[in-house]
Amino acid sequence: MFPGASEYGVDIAVDDGAVDELLQTSPSDVEAPPSLTFSRNVFIPLTTACRYTCTYCTYFDPPGQASLLSLEEVREICRRGADAGCTEALFTFGDDPDERYTEIHAQLEEWGHDSIHTYLREACEVALEEGLLPHANPGDQTREQLAAVADVNASMGVMLETTAEVGAHAGPRRKVPGQRLRTLKNAGELDVAFTTGILVGIGEDWRDRAESLLAIRELHERYDHIQEVIVQPVVDNERWSDGSPDLATMRQVTAMARVALPEAVSVQVPPNLAPAKDLIDCGVDDLGGVSPVTDDHINPEYKWPALRELEEIADHAGVPLGERLPVYERFLPADLRTTGFDGTLADGADGDREWISPTIRDALGGDGSAGRRYRSVLRDETAATAD
Repeated sequence: MFPGASEYGVDIAVDDGAVDELLQTSPSDVEAPPSLTFSRNVFIPLTTACRYTCTYCTYFDPPGQASLLSLEEVREICRRGADAGCTEALFTFGDDPDERYTEIHAQLEEWGHDSIHTYLREACEVALEEGLLPHANPGDQTREQLAAVADVNASMGVMLETTAEVGAHAGPRRKVPGQRLRTLKNAGELDVAFTTGILVGIGEDWRDRAESLLAIRELHERYDHIQEVIVQPVVDNERWSDGSPDLATMRQVTAMARVALPEAVSVQVPPNLAPAKDLIDCGVDDLGGVSPVTDDHINPEYKWPALRELEEIADHAGVPLGERLPVYERFLPADLRTTGFDGTLADGADGDREWISPTIRDALGGDGSAGRRYRSVLRDETAATAD
């Protein structure tokens, strides 16, 4: 059992034999994918307030300095994104801003909200109005918090990071693996297509990495809800100077992710943080969200690559590159999937599980420019996969 798992109602354990077996994985055990995908997005840092003070994170601001975007600012970002051909609004903010952030709470109250979650819901509705599909990454979520925003999101996510207790999570409020695992479990129970991942180099060891990947796999096997797993290296920044994992480490842990996870779950590396060209043959099939409009506010020193750089990565690997939506096609109902889709359907996608809400279904099937843009991206992804 992982630290805090039982406290947060997560009954999960990983078999030691499976860990030992995964630790024997090498890049030679996997192959390059038949194609690569990416999502064209805008990055919307709704608030920089966070209950945690992780020593590697430059995203959060201390009390008195944290920002909160207005809905007018959210709308302007989304409009610029839609004009640039984006399909995804990536909402990020720190985990539950607590009582330390009195100014944030006061501003929310002035705007008629008693929590960041009701405000997030309204911000997602703005994104939909402006022609973008929301993908919110709001950190640890109770079932009630997740349910409050799930129907206005095409997909959601949270980085598991690690199932180990590490010093990099030090501070008065520590990240507890059980909380993150609970969020993954909640997403599965609520039929939310979900993105998660591991953070490499924050003090975890090889066994921790294997256990983290297998914990993700176990929860996915229960609910079939994980759409992609990010393998992300920690990078030097103004708060972290302990170095980043070397290429050999990244190649092995990426191969471990590909071996640990079902084929239907994508393995993603962020090309602005990881040496993507040298990792494709380790099983990477997705390059994540890339913005032609906004910065990477979590890693502001590491700019998004331009589309031509993604094309160079794909050319180097000898595979086609296709754009995708923030929700993977296997979660879509039959009337929205492209002709000839031959991937693995999410459990119940053609039956009794509603992976996308009526709100998102209406957006995808809409007659306006946004709906046509979403469907053209689906065709582009299918064409790339078929080449």
